[in-house]
Parts: sequence; C-alpha cells; structure tokens
Amino acid sequence: MTAPRTFHAVNPATGRPLEPGFPVTSPAELDRLVGAAGQAARPYARCPGARRAEFLRAAADQLTARTEDLVRCAAQETALPEARLRGEVQRTAHQLRLFADTAEEGSWVDARLDRPDPQRTPPRPDLRSLRVPLGPVAVFAASNFPLAFSVAGGDTASALAAGCPVVVKAHPAHPGTSALAARALMDAAEATGMPRGVFGVVYDDGFDLGLALVRHPLIRAVGFTGSRAGGLALLAAAQARPVPIPVFAEMSSVNPVILSESALTAGGDALVQGLAGSVSGSGGQLCTQPGLIFVPAGPAGDHFLRQLAARLDATPGCTLLSGGIHAAFTAGTAALATQADVRPLHAAVRDSPAAHSQLFEVDLPGLRAAPELTREVFGPVSLAVRYGHLTDLPPVLQAMEGQLTATLHARPDELPAWQPVLDVLTDRAGRVILNGFPTGVEVGHAVVHGGPFPATSDGASTSVGTRATDRFTRPFAYQDFPDHTLPPELQDANPLGLWRLVDGVRTQRPLTPECSP
Repeated sequence: MTAPRTFHAVNPATGRPLEPGFPVTSPAELDRLVGAAGQAARPYARCPGARRAEFLRAAADQLTARTEDLVRCAAQETALPEARLRGEVQRTAHQLRLFADTAEEGSWVDARLDRPDPQRTPPRPDLRSLRVPLGPVAVFAASNFPLAFSVAGGDTASALAAGCPVVVKAHPAHPGTSALAARALMDAAEATGMPRGVFGVVYDDGFDLGLALVRHPLIRAVGFTGSRAGGLALLAAAQARPVPIPVFAEMSSVNPVILSESALTAGGDALVQGLAGSVSGSGGQLCTQPGLIFVPAGPAGDHFLRQLAARLDATPGCTLLSGGIHAAFTAGTAALATQADVRPLHAAVRDSPAAHSQLFEVDLPGLRAAPELTREVFGPVSLAVRYGHLTDLPPVLQAMEGQLTATLHARPDELPAWQPVLDVLTDRAGRVILNGFPTGVEVGHAVVHGGPFPATSDGASTSVGTRATDRFTRPFAYQDFPDHTLPPELQDANPLGLWRLVDGVRTQRPLTPECSP
C-alpha cells in the first residue's frame, strides 16, 4: 500500500518547513468523511437547540483550554504576533458561545403560524413554517485568520448552530493550528454525544481536494473566505454540479474611506493615527483594510497625506502570512508604482524580506481612466484619490465593485449634503461607518460582514454575526399537520417559549382555540 503524500507548513519568517508533515487526505478518506456527515445530517438536524448549544459551548471550552498550544503553533505557521493570536482564540471561543446562545434561544428559526380560516374564500389552510438546515456544509479555512475564520471559525460555528454537519478544508499554510482546533471540536462532539460524523477535516496543499469536496453530491452548501480566484473557482464547480449548491464566498474588497474637508480640520493626529493603523494593522492582511482613501484636493489634503505617509513610513515592516501573499503584494505595489498618473508618497521601499507600508496618490481623473486601480492589493498599501468636490464622488463610487465596508468622515450636521454619497455607499457596501475605521468586525447580532459582488458571492448574507445561520438553512412549511406531529417550534403550546409570527403578529403566547395572539 502506497504511503500518503505529505506536505509541510512553512514558517514565513524563516522560509523553513515546519515539522511534522501532514498527510494529504485521500479521495477515499474524503468520501468517508462526507459520507459520515451525510449520515449525521438528519439526527443532528433533530437535535434540540439546547443540545447543539451544549456542543458549541464544549467546543469553546476545549479551544480555550488549548490556548497556549494554539498560539505557539499559529505563531510559527503565520508569523502573526502573540497578542493578535491570543485575541483571536478569545474571539473564536466567543463566536462559538454566541452561536450556542442563538441555537438555544431558538427564535432564529423564524417560526411563522397562519391559522386556518374555513370561512374565507377560498378557505385558508393551517400553514406553519420555519427555517430548516440544508445538510452537510463544506467550509474552507482562511489564510489570514488561522482561528476565527478557520477550522472552528464563524462559518463552522454558524453551520453547526443551524443544525448542519461540517467538513472543513484546512488551509495549507497552518495545518498544525488546524489540527489542534479540529481536535477541540471532535472532543467536544464526543463529550456531548453528538452524532458521529457531525464534524470532519481534510488536508491538502493544492486545489484538487477542495474541488472534490464541493463536487461531492452529499455537500449542500459551501462557506469560503479567501481570494477572488479561489472563490470563483469554487462557485463555478458548485454551479456545474448536476444539482448546483450555494457558495457563500467572501472574496475581495478595497473598503473606500472618504474624508471631508471638515474631517481634515477636526481630525488632527487622531485621524492620521487611526487611519494609519487601519491600513497597516496585521500587515494590512485584513478583509476590511482600507485600500482607497478619498482626500480633498488642496493644502489641507496635502498636509494630511504628508502626515499619513510619515506615520506609515515609521511603521515597522512585517512578515506576511506566506511567500505567495508576499509575492502578490510585491507585484501589486509594483504595478501601482508604474501606473501613469500614480505618485508614491511613502519612503523608498527598502530591500528587505519584510513588507513595508506603502501609500500612493492619484487624482480623480487618473482613477477614472484606470478603473483597475480600484482592485484590491492584499497587504499594507493604500491609494489616496484626490477629489475636488463631494459632487464628484457619486459617479466614481457607483462605478466601483461591491465592497464589504465604506467609511465617511464628516460632521453629523453635514450629512444632508453628503446624502447622495451615502446613497451610493448603501448600494455598494454591506456596512457603512461614520467617523470610524473599517478594520475590526464586531461579532454580534446586528453586524453585517458581507456585500455586493465581488465582496461576496452572495450579497444578501453575512459571514459574521448571528444572521450567518441563514446561509445554511432554507424556509420549510407544514400544511394541515396535526399539532402533535409538528416540531416544538411550531406547536400551539410553544413549549420553547419562542417569539413567533402568528397571523402576522409577533408574540410568545401559546395558542388556544379561545384566544388570539
């Protein structure tokens, strides 16, 4: 029998391979794992929300107990700083607990009851609906968040909360970290008595296994965070199946930041410091990093950009997550530097293996003439676009691709004048920030981390926050079923105490023949 091929993570700070090697998952093992997920789908879907919550909380506890090992391993595999990684362990555990609370409370299923009306013409039947899980979900781990958007990250947590088994394709850049997180989830599943096969993980340093996972007939949906090329390849594979499936891919965003004249006057050093940190933090390797900054033309804008460039020049260089990301960053910034009408504002880039923050400048006509300048360059780089008047901005912003975020810095009393710009930003982005910075995504109930294509492949969803469960469910209705045969979410007595929409009225009250909601 041939031994499986192995691959090694590479320490991006040294360029040296790390031990141990990880066996590439065989096609037979992939089929076994997905088959086990398929077997687990129905029993797991029937697990009450409280049971799923027990599993997710146990996973959070298991993950937290492995903090030291996770931080140590992730630091070697990603070169991210210890403080960032410790925070990411906490965020990942918080996500698991948040989705546990969501699953246990239960109102996320959006239970709706329309009671029968035999006197109506035509007679109205008894209709009761809720959201039900799709089935096994394939999750692709991200390179830039080895924990929070990886094996035990938000896609996995939201799918498990929704009642879907998960098979994760671990990212090849951090297989050791992935294995530790996977063990936390598997131990939690076993300790809480979850169906066998509710969670699995596969390893590969190429693309074939991921495509095979998407093409497997038992997989019902895909969650992905990564490059546009990767997301589109998975989307094409999913659409080419005999039965296409949805792909929820977060892919590409430059997150424009717009500065008003008043912001330059009032913001001072705090604005410079905050924006520089947003551009360069985590090596600029964040999906909400601001890659475009619209700055008023004139002396105030000139002064601001000199300060911003000086702040970025003073920021130490950093090791990017992988050699491939570093090469793409180098090529992307070189293309900016050779573009007509684009001027570098940063100090000369040093001949160093570290990536240094870079700032470029272009006038608005130059941006109009070269729309490719609005494409993302992943890393610590931003392009300042000089504009004359706010009325110049709506057509330029409308021509841009979809974005995860957009930001406006202006006085609140100026907002009526900026409304045409805000209208365009609402159309082009999933989240609009006023007088803040786009990096830093709150994990909560109201957050939206999504946006029109190509920020995501499905602009109607979010990959962060409790609405993320909707991606892995579908609405399903029962018509004229006896009450005792219905799931508890839809029974007259409302044994779970959910908020439900009954005959169009939001209520927690149980139903009786004598009372209305």
